[in-house]
Amino acid sequence: MTPASLLAAALRADPARPLLTFTDDATGERTELSVATFANWVAKTANLLQDEVAPDPGAPVALDLPVHWQAAVWLQACWAAGHPVRLGPADGTAGPDAVAVLAHDSQPAAGAAPAAVVSLGLGPLGLPRPGVLPAYPDALDFDREVHGHGDRFTALVPPGPDDRALVTGGATFTHAELGALAAAAQPPGGSLLVTAPLADLRSAMATVLVPLATGSRAVLCRHLDVSRLPGRVAEERVVAAVHPGGAPPEREQTVTAALPEWNGPGAGMA
Repeated sequence: MTPASLLAAALRADPARPLLTFTDDATGERTELSVATFANWVAKTANLLQDEVAPDPGAPVALDLPVHWQAAVWLQACWAAGHPVRLGPADGTAGPDAVAVLAHDSQPAAGAAPAAVVSLGLGPLGLPRPGVLPAYPDALDFDREVHGHGDRFTALVPPGPDDRALVTGGATFTHAELGALAAAAQPPGGSLLVTAPLADLRSAMATVLVPLATGSRAVLCRHLDVSRLPGRVAEERVVAAVHPGGAPPEREQTVTAALPEWNGPGAGMA
């Protein structure tokens, strides 16, 4: 199994199944993606990546995004197009052919000099936020470019199972290794609450791979309001959480008191 084959299998099994729910407690935004809708966004994003940004599938992509449904889309799209993903800001070690993917209010790290920069406004429904443009002047504006790309994707050079897929925490994982980790996960019996950005293997697993492999659902929450946590746990059938280790102590204590930390595949590997 690979990330691409996990998505293909989920589409065959039940394309209408809820896969991701995104909420932003600061704005009140709520977005729900079925397997089919997620796959549609992955195809559009992979087409943009292949056609406009990085035709060479070997170029690494540095994903530096907050917890968001579009971060999950970008992760899966990079794998579909054969790009190894580095989690976190682009830096000099990524190489001169690297692509940086970041939010509109961010810029590449000093001295990174990526070959291309893609900027996301992270607006509702993936639409541009009025009057909001990338802070980095040479960035491709994802919000204004992605909608014109096709809903089906075919990789020029399909990635092989032994090709690099993820680089994080000093470790490298192939497409086959990620698929095997996800397939080995036990269904959580409910949803996984993810308040952590894509920063390590565990967050990548919980955000998209485990939901694809096990039939569970990820509830991605940005700007978590802990006062709303009990209601969210009940409403979304949340059974475990993945939150950043650097969270403020009072918030971390509140979350962990209500929910066990998810310790699925990859929890101690990056």
